[in-house]
Amino acid sequence: MPVRLMPMPEVDAKVTLTMLLGTPVTDATGKLRGKVRDVAVATGAEAGRVAGLVVKNRDGLQVVTSVDLRRTPSGTLELRADAQMRPLTGEESFLLLRQDLLDRQIIDVHGRKVVRVNDVELDWWNQERGAAGQQESLRVTGVAVGLRGALRRLLLGLMPQATLDRLARKVPQRSIPWEFVDIVEVDPARRVKLKIEHERLARLHPSDIADILEDLAPAEREALLMSLDEELAADALEEVDPKLQKALLRSLDFEKAASIVEEMDPSAAADLLADLTEAQSKAILGEMDPEERQEVEELLEFREDSAAGRMTTEYVAVPPDATVADCVAALREFEGDPETITEVYLVNEHEVLMGVVPLARLVLAQEETRAQVLAEPRMITCELDAHQNEVAELFDKYNLRALPVVDKHRRLAGVVEADHVIAFLRESR
Repeated sequence: MPVRLMPMPEVDAKVTLTMLLGTPVTDATGKLRGKVRDVAVATGAEAGRVAGLVVKNRDGLQVVTSVDLRRTPSGTLELRADAQMRPLTGEESFLLLRQDLLDRQIIDVHGRKVVRVNDVELDWWNQERGAAGQQESLRVTGVAVGLRGALRRLLLGLMPQATLDRLARKVPQRSIPWEFVDIVEVDPARRVKLKIEHERLARLHPSDIADILEDLAPAEREALLMSLDEELAADALEEVDPKLQKALLRSLDFEKAASIVEEMDPSAAADLLADLTEAQSKAILGEMDPEERQEVEELLEFREDSAAGRMTTEYVAVPPDATVADCVAALREFEGDPETITEVYLVNEHEVLMGVVPLARLVLAQEETRAQVLAEPRMITCELDAHQNEVAELFDKYNLRALPVVDKHRRLAGVVEADHVIAFLRESR
């Protein structure tokens, strides 16, 4: 009677971190060489690639690459004949999934929110390895943030794996693909070593980054703000709740705080510094460049609820005889946020406001056209000491995009933008 060979049972290619932890690692003879303690993942250009499994044995923590391991039907991992284990020194630029990710807060850049990691999803895949033919390698595919991941961790080891798998499949899966995961590292030195630069996060709108900052724990907030470039950090800080603004600024050293405040809209910077203690405000101002410091100090002299206290000193102004081409050149040289510009202002040699030209008219006009021809027939302005409620009424009555603020001699002092009005209306609710 012929003998029928039964096929070896297939091993599922998908695995989670908690399923891997504690897995026995043996040699070809079945001798125990240790147990899986963690999974080391590459960072930087190779982010997400599993650099190796961290195995604990009598010699301490050792690292072995996943291609040097073979999965067995019994659930153990077997070292290949030519496998090498090397000590984990702690100097490597590895992200350790159990140590650095499990139960930590991470940023879902696709969903633009902060979530907590319940488990990490991995996948075994085949790759060529010279004369040895196909070998399996391990890669990270995503992080589990829903109930299924938490259930697996809670019940792992308390019931057979097959039973746990069936139970877990009844719970909706919530996971984030690895390419949408942004990690917050609190330790500055380790942040540099791991090459965590938040490139994907930097592509989000500042308002989304502000929401993320508000959802993070205090230490993670500071770490994230420190990781962003000053311009983006300033844009995000302007969108954060005022109370949190102060807390974040106080958490930074004066030099870093000054570099961020310099990039803020002068009006927003003045409002923020006015809420700090006099000593803190002076210390930050002392670290700022003289030109930016002077702008902010001038605004600090005004009441916060006045037009002068709400205005920005960043605007585009040209002489009354300027052409459209001159206006375009001035716009190109503008160093502030170009998205805030809705009008170009005509001022004479004494800084007296002579006209307001909407940006839309400049776009449609010929280059040689005089800007004065395109100016609004009726110019709406307010004085420095106008109350913010009066400012809001002017915006509402005349459907303004921006409101020039002038002194008693009609010299242009600054501009109140629609965003400034919206901000104080929100504060007064």
